[in-house]
Amino acid sequence: MLTKFVVVDLETTGNSPKKGDKIIQFAAVVIENGQITETFSSLINPNQPIPIFIEELTGLNDEMVKNAPNFIEIAPKVMSLLEDAYFVAHNVLFDLSFLQEELIQAGYEGFFGSIVDTVELARILYPTADGYKLSDLAIQENLQHDRPHQADSDAQVTAELLLIFLERASKLPRKTLNQLVQLSGGLKSDLQQLFEELLVAKNKEFENLPESIEIINGLGIRKWQPALNEIIRNHDNEYPAGHHKKAEKLKEVFPSFNMRKGQFEMMDGVYEAFQTEKHCLIEAGTGVGKSIGYLLPAAYFSKQTGQQIIISTYTIQLQEQLIRKEVPLLSKLAPFTIKVVLLKGKEHYLSLEKFYQILTDEEDNYDTTLTKMQILVWLLETETGDKDELNLSSGGQIFWNKIKSEQISLGQKESWREKDFYYRAKSNAENADIIITNHSLLLSDLKAKNSLLPPYNYVILDEGHHFEKAAAQFLGQSLDYMSVRLLLGQIGSYEQKQLFYLLEKLIENVRGNIESKTHTFELNQLINDLIYEMDEFFKLSSFYAQKNSLSKQNIHRVRVRLNQQFFSKELTALNHSAERFVFLLGDVHNALNERLTVLKKDIPVLKSDQKVLVEEIYAVLDEMAELKENIKNLIILVSNDVKWVETDLRAPQNITSITGQPASVAEYLQNDFFQKKKSVVITSATLTVNHSFRFIRKEMGLTDISSSELIIPSPFNYRDQVEMLIPDDLPEIKSVSVDDYVIAITEHIITIAEATKGRMLLLFTSHEMLKKTYELIKESGFLSDFAIIAQGITSGSQTRLTRNFQRYEKAILLGTSSFWEGVDIPGEDLTCLVIVRLPFSPPDDPFTEAKCEYVKSHGGNPFSDFSLPEAVLRFKQGFGRLIRTEKDRGIIVVFDKRIISTKYGKAFLQSIPDIRIRNGAIDQLVEYIHQWI
Repeated sequence: MLTKFVVVDLETTGNSPKKGDKIIQFAAVVIENGQITETFSSLINPNQPIPIFIEELTGLNDEMVKNAPNFIEIAPKVMSLLEDAYFVAHNVLFDLSFLQEELIQAGYEGFFGSIVDTVELARILYPTADGYKLSDLAIQENLQHDRPHQADSDAQVTAELLLIFLERASKLPRKTLNQLVQLSGGLKSDLQQLFEELLVAKNKEFENLPESIEIINGLGIRKWQPALNEIIRNHDNEYPAGHHKKAEKLKEVFPSFNMRKGQFEMMDGVYEAFQTEKHCLIEAGTGVGKSIGYLLPAAYFSKQTGQQIIISTYTIQLQEQLIRKEVPLLSKLAPFTIKVVLLKGKEHYLSLEKFYQILTDEEDNYDTTLTKMQILVWLLETETGDKDELNLSSGGQIFWNKIKSEQISLGQKESWREKDFYYRAKSNAENADIIITNHSLLLSDLKAKNSLLPPYNYVILDEGHHFEKAAAQFLGQSLDYMSVRLLLGQIGSYEQKQLFYLLEKLIENVRGNIESKTHTFELNQLINDLIYEMDEFFKLSSFYAQKNSLSKQNIHRVRVRLNQQFFSKELTALNHSAERFVFLLGDVHNALNERLTVLKKDIPVLKSDQKVLVEEIYAVLDEMAELKENIKNLIILVSNDVKWVETDLRAPQNITSITGQPASVAEYLQNDFFQKKKSVVITSATLTVNHSFRFIRKEMGLTDISSSELIIPSPFNYRDQVEMLIPDDLPEIKSVSVDDYVIAITEHIITIAEATKGRMLLLFTSHEMLKKTYELIKESGFLSDFAIIAQGITSGSQTRLTRNFQRYEKAILLGTSSFWEGVDIPGEDLTCLVIVRLPFSPPDDPFTEAKCEYVKSHGGNPFSDFSLPEAVLRFKQGFGRLIRTEKDRGIIVVFDKRIISTKYGKAFLQSIPDIRIRNGAIDQLVEYIHQWI
């Protein structure tokens, strides 16, 4: 391109030029004719002190800028650089606002040319990127970024990224580029002008589309390559008898495979379970190679018998790891072609037809426009159409609801159906040897009328310790304020011009008048009443939780059991509101449904976008019917389910949710799952308590069902790799207040962190304690040179927080709940794991309380039969975070003295590998840490 770009980056004393913050460093990189032609950088004296946090961030201090020029001295150079150029920056409005203020103060009019935001451009051109920070994008493109948060380094990297972005944009198909031009008028920066220039250049030459791209019905998409016919080689129907011979047989079938210790034992266990049509529980310790341990025998058995195997996981991360890492390895090992597909719920897949119909809608907000542009680029890359590939904003997530595949379809055009992602996924699944899915889809498929999964008899449940929890969620109900408000907001009052308004206008256009028992005015009033009642319902739910909260501590987030046996004023008011809510939902649902019934006769003559509208309203009506049932089951009807209200006392209504779940799913799983399948293999690194499967069998309904068991220990040498330290100078956890306990452990954390130089993961059982500890560490100032990363405080997903932790030399990561498992930090990045307290569920937690009542009513002991084994399994998960490879070494510090001071503490120690344990005062233990490291 012949255009001139000036890429600018600034370091400043703060975030607000209007409040007097000033520039302390200016850097610019000039790009002309696709080449970097000039660079300019200068420190600037702000004539005010540089705040400490800015000094820590940038490395720039008062001494360094003392003799630097004032901005007015470099202003002429800045103006000459920017002449006839695009002003480019990463988050351009920040840099531009500072520059404008400084230029005006220097006597210039300011900059009024075109601007380009590389954040905005990256979000469009890299719709699947993990993040859009400058450092994230630099790593993605393998660019050197030596000094983040110094303007010259940041400007250089931004310029190099811009050249890559322009090259990428210039290769987009003409059709896609034209659509981006049409959409980009509403963006923050002048990308429309930029895309137009690229399009003009593209129109001057003949377009040769890449082999992988085709234009279908006006959309550029990646061509779908159907799988090659599988080459199946004949193998014996069974492994020969005897372990030695079996191992030889396996080597014959998979000659390039180098088995790990214990891995063959697992393969044999899986294969034998399938062969003998029995269920099997396999606990496989860290390092066994569990994924390949079940994938190889599953593939072999599928090829021998023609049976499809379902592999189900609890988390999306594991599904993606299997597809991205383990399945390619399986393909290399197997001397036959094996077809493995990933299958998710219908709502995960994009409807191309719907997307195309609303692509040109003009009433878009910023998030919707940006999401449309992201999807246009993504369609050139994706083979699956799966939403989980995309990095969407919260507004983009809302837009997805308009374009996802639905159960209802008013006659999809054949030309779209051929390319439909959902039907492609379903078709792939029907022809697959192995289908990877998740526990919730597996469970919902058991009762679905239109089953998504093909018929199957052989299942592997990975992360099997979560299957019981997934079943309880599936059999229960839940509703939360934000989801319900979003649903009713989609309908909207007549004045809000949402679905209700659009439906009235559609009927007027098609039929001339509305033939209904409920007049438009009446229905509008009903909708307004419904929205008012929804607010009242959640206010009363939150009020109930506040009134009945037993917590004496200063805890903002509370979970309170909804006990329908004990009537109170709050519960009576909530019941009455629920009844009004249900009646109004029914009235609005019936009135809208009646209008759709009238429209049904006209569906054949409706335009495509009108059909999309009708489909959307049908989908909303389905959700309304489900909402109505949920309110009845959760509030109005009395049942044996455990029910609770969760709220945040600081912003009660917005964060209030109501949940109901059965206290036990054992009977359901026994009758509806295990007795109906020929062989289910349940595997995880944590299934046993003190070497027994008794607890997990009971929870899952396997007590009376014949099944084999296999414990495969980790191949790691834990006695040489791990030491457990237990300080004896901390107070007993229940003998002091939370605040006093936090003060005590914070002193220990600081001491240990200084000894280990960071690389610490702290596992908490309560977010409240985590937050207080984080704040106290920060306030102390002792660890000011450490990166302190905390779940729920530092923004980002578990994956993002873990990656940030690994980037810093000296870092501490504080986590709760999800950080007890699934976090994989091998090597020296993690050398110290701190378990703050044994992970017992709080006894006043509604589900725990009800579960204990259930165990007691069935003749059991609530503590030994439920609370203790549940805590042990969670402890094992936490323990497993430290040693991820055979070369890892590390220290586990347990602050909770109950692990050695109580009888039941033995259950925790006997359930983990044999390791050395030391206890003593923190000073002695720190000396030992120094020696160990």
